[in-house]
Amino acid sequence: MSEIAVSALSGEEASGLVTLREMGLQGMVTLRADLSKAASAVKKVTGADMPDRRAIRAGKAASVAWMSPDEVLILCDHASADGIVAQLTEALKGQHHLAVNVSDARAMLSLSGEAGVLKDVLSKITPADMAALAPGEMRRTRLQQAAGAIWLESETEARVICFRSVARYVFDLLAISARDGAAVGYH
Repeated sequence: MSEIAVSALSGEEASGLVTLREMGLQGMVTLRADLSKAASAVKKVTGADMPDRRAIRAGKAASVAWMSPDEVLILCDHASADGIVAQLTEALKGQHHLAVNVSDARAMLSLSGEAGVLKDVLSKITPADMAALAPGEMRRTRLQQAAGAIWLESETEARVICFRSVARYVFDLLAISARDGAAVGYH
């Protein structure tokens, strides 16, 4: 077994209505805890405030995304994920919590393009109301038959997170949805 980390799709790209790209290695730490009690530890470790419901907040060392009432996903440099887990474990000592490096179990995709077209492409593969999704908002959802999360970095940039094991499937779904000639003009 190799000790060298590789991304799920080796930075694969596709172009059409939008540009789709696998973002390479991305550090991700899941933290499950009483978020109100963990807020100061998260701020200390990441520099980010605890996000509101369905929001994502950027900090100095990492971004923190709300995933559920007792869970956040910390997005960081891939090499920093183990250190963030260790720091959170220390900062939350004595509190019921779980901090796990899930970096190698996930893949992140980037989509960029015109605002309405970007939402149209995503709407084809998810039941989430893309018209209601605003920049800086995280949404857990289905990506056809796979679990995933979507957030808008801006009106023209989106990120999709999925399990590494279904990265090819999700990438291909998005690439098909973004083919030239597949515009629907809904958003």
